[in-house]
Amino acid sequence: MQDDDPSSPIGRGWKSTFLTKDKSIAEQRAAKLGMKLEWLDDGVKSIMRPIPAIKYNSTTQRKIWFNSMVAAYTRWKEARNDPVKAVTFGDGSPLPADIIHDCLKVLEEESVAFPWSRGDVLVLDNLAVLHSRKSFTPPRRVLSSLCK
Repeated sequence: MQDDDPSSPIGRGWKSTFLTKDKSIAEQRAAKLGMKLEWLDDGVKSIMRPIPAIKYNSTTQRKIWFNSMVAAYTRWKEARNDPVKAVTFGDGSPLPADIIHDCLKVLEEESVAFPWSRGDVLVLDNLAVLHSRKSFTPPRRVLSSLCK
């Protein structure tokens, strides 16, 4: 997709994702992230190398689940994303749906909901928790910031 699409769960087009209108610069920036861009008539397809679902947090010295495959498979179905094709093993074969749904069940069992009130501030370690996975009733405005 060329431009942003606020109705999409994926949302951003390649120009705002890579902060450029130049395809060659976008390709360079994508390569630094381990991605390859395949240009289509109506936008671009991003191809990621296999991403390990487990990372090691050297601060807490714990293994952590750090992967968006469940969201990509269960919530990102749209014209730009076919979950069955997007969520695969490293060899490109699709993950069985029952595995994805077992992971979703674990995520649901382990989730914690915070009752929000206007003006609340919540600080999260993005490597330690998944965030923003529940549906909501608009309007909602959440401001966020990422930092090291």
